[in-house]
Amino acid sequence: MSTPPRWAVGQSGPRIVEDIVPFDLQRMLLGQDPPLFLLEIGLRVAVIWIWTISLLRLVGGRSIAQMSLVEFMLVIALGSAVGDGMFYPEVPLVHAMLVILLVALADKGLDLVLWRWRRAKRLVDGIPAEVMRNGRIVLTGTQSRKLAPSELMELLRLKGVRNLGEVRHAFVEPSGELSVFRFDDALPGLRIVPPLELRELEAPGRGLPACCGHCGHRSDDICDPCAECGHTEWTRSE
Repeated sequence: MSTPPRWAVGQSGPRIVEDIVPFDLQRMLLGQDPPLFLLEIGLRVAVIWIWTISLLRLVGGRSIAQMSLVEFMLVIALGSAVGDGMFYPEVPLVHAMLVILLVALADKGLDLVLWRWRRAKRLVDGIPAEVMRNGRIVLTGTQSRKLAPSELMELLRLKGVRNLGEVRHAFVEPSGELSVFRFDDALPGLRIVPPLELRELEAPGRGLPACCGHCGHRSDDICDPCAECGHTEWTRSE
């Protein structure tokens, strides 16, 4: 009794695995489709490209940083529909164009919902998280955004902040961007330039202001763990 053949699914539909010749350059480069299908791919790319660009102009452009989680998922669905329709022969163009249209309309409908109902916007986009207040890191805010203090310090350096004492408030916005509001006159605080990873923290001297080397909390009692984060590494405020 002969063993039943094993099947594999490719662009041209199911075929017997035994028919595949390893390292066949013809199959690896051009596949099993007729050469004329290359011209069809060119036509498919042109049709899908023009259709998608037209719909994106209707929807309006957004950067990835401005997208909510729901909108980002819509973009993933759009990318799949665009790619499949461009070169899979078994995907009719009308089907791919319909999927792209429905994804674009869903995104446009979401825009209208967010514009009319504030609660829906809070549900989809989220709310800002306070990550700094009066020169120290607000750990509840960083934890809610899965942001380590070292990562926050990196973002602050990118905003030109050299010392945590410069910052009155900082928020991680729903878009993922960091907004920073500074004191007119900076407070003593934790110096983050150069980065803490590239230097040794200087021990605070007697009678000098000290701050936590983890969250920037200022304290005169450096014998106990930090009241904010529980770390025991103290350095002098600058």
